[in-house]
Amino acid sequence: MVKEKDCRQIIQLYDCEDRFIWPRIIARNVPETAPPPIIVSGQTIIPKVNRYFYIVTSDIDLTNGVTLDANLFSDDNGVNVTEFSIIHPNGYVNLFINAVMQEGGIYSVTDTSLILNADNATIYRGTPIIIESLGFLPR
Repeated sequence: MVKEKDCRQIIQLYDCEDRFIWPRIIARNVPETAPPPIIVSGQTIIPKVNRYFYIVTSDIDLTNGVTLDANLFSDDNGVNVTEFSIIHPNGYVNLFINAVMQEGGIYSVTDTSLILNADNATIYRGTPIIIESLGFLPR
């Protein structure tokens, strides 16, 4: 049984959520390993992966759709970016919202923004959004 005083303390924690700073988990001392090349008819294909991260700072209402600028996102090293590295035409982009891969038809990614189509939904503050761009470069 929870005492009434304990319940008020729990409610206060929720009220203080505006002051909570989400820490960024950074992998340290991870060796940089290049993916193995694939040889196709005398050509070498090199996979190139880019990931971009954003933790929503205020609720996003998707009723009319929304465009999120690239400068809201940071890369794997925690550095803010000004544009996404999207490899055309030999690549693709995945979108993860709250760690769930999204259907391709609900979004599009340009070099400078993520566009989320209109939907009767809300992305709540604190939700992680991850863009993963994978491309294949001949060498």
